[in-house]
Amino acid sequence: MASGSDKNGDQQLKLYSCYRSSCSFRVRIALNLKGLKYEYKAVNLLKGEQFSPEFRKLNPIGCVPVLVDGDLAVSDSFAILLYLEEKYPQHPLLPKDLQRKAINFQAANIVCSSIQPFQNQAVLNYIEEMVTPDAKIELAKVHTEKGFAALEDLLKNYAGRYATGDEVSFADLFLAPQIRAAFLWFNLDMTQFPLLSRLHEAYNEIPAFIDARPDKQPDAPS
Repeated sequence: MASGSDKNGDQQLKLYSCYRSSCSFRVRIALNLKGLKYEYKAVNLLKGEQFSPEFRKLNPIGCVPVLVDGDLAVSDSFAILLYLEEKYPQHPLLPKDLQRKAINFQAANIVCSSIQPFQNQAVLNYIEEMVTPDAKIELAKVHTEKGFAALEDLLKNYAGRYATGDEVSFADLFLAPQIRAAFLWFNLDMTQFPLLSRLHEAYNEIPAFIDARPDKQPDAPS
């Protein structure tokens, strides 16, 4: 979303993103769900643009995404999503029920601490260089399967149409990119994860999720 009227005032949001970044994918979904227009600022990770002095002023650790809202720059997808939830409460992403809110945070944390880091391109490149190309894929698969097994167990008593009920919530934004990656990149046997497979099908029917996909972004290869 890069033009048109918006619901966030005169100051348009800017999202520094890379089409292939699952962390950026999460934030794009949230912006779409909340109906927030934003300017897409592509960061080419393969060319190392995230390490440029200009970008490090926005995020010293040199990672996408970064959301710029007026004079404020917020980095890290978890922090960005919490910021959006506080400032732009339309289409709430967190349930009011404290227990379900905690489950959302737990599911999100499993993804961002126990799955996604082992799919990070920098980590995979390091493993390929220090061990073998096959080792990097095995590393990603092992940790993805371990995380998915934990998510199946965590969500089995809470899931409805979506991860923690019948409304899209915080957890779904973290799950969708990682499940999609498992189908497309790591050739996982998803029959062992029936709940996550069902959620994947549900996400594929939601325009906000579809429009946030990597292949739909302006910096995606044609």
